[in-house]
Amino acid sequence: MKKIKSIVFLGLLYFVSLNTQAQTNTETYPKINGYVGIIHPLVTFSNSATTFNFKEYYTVGMPIGLNLWKNEKIGFSFEIVPTIKSDSEISKVNNILIHPGVLVRLKKGYTFAGRLAFETSGRYGFTPIIAKVIKKYKDHNYYVSMPVPVRFGNNHEATITVVFQIGIGF
Repeated sequence: MKKIKSIVFLGLLYFVSLNTQAQTNTETYPKINGYVGIIHPLVTFSNSATTFNFKEYYTVGMPIGLNLWKNEKIGFSFEIVPTIKSDSEISKVNNILIHPGVLVRLKKGYTFAGRLAFETSGRYGFTPIIAKVIKKYKDHNYYVSMPVPVRFGNNHEATITVVFQIGIGF
């Protein structure tokens, strides 16, 4: 448990220490942009167990999404995330997540995404996410984020997962 707290603390410390380049041109709204990334679930908590990715299996996802910004502060996002799970016996696509949500730009270059979650595995829930662009260019940017999926349903216990995501926006 101490390792998990240390990883989460270091991840949050990393977010706080990042600087972005200032934007010099005026943006027009509404504005559409897309992104693609890689997610690595780190640890999942439930009432009966704590499960670590990379221990008995490896799970990785590839979020693909579009953001529609209404103005500088508020937007809508739609994301689809296929997830691959690999263990000693098999690797397969084990889930596809449909992930619509609201985007809110925060101070110091952070963005909050509040998403609903509908999984083909039969689970559902919500995912709060804090994201930050770490390097911005004229036609693309690199970002990191920390999603915290909360899931229910399909005759399983409720779970909370800590996830690390990195990606490119365009």
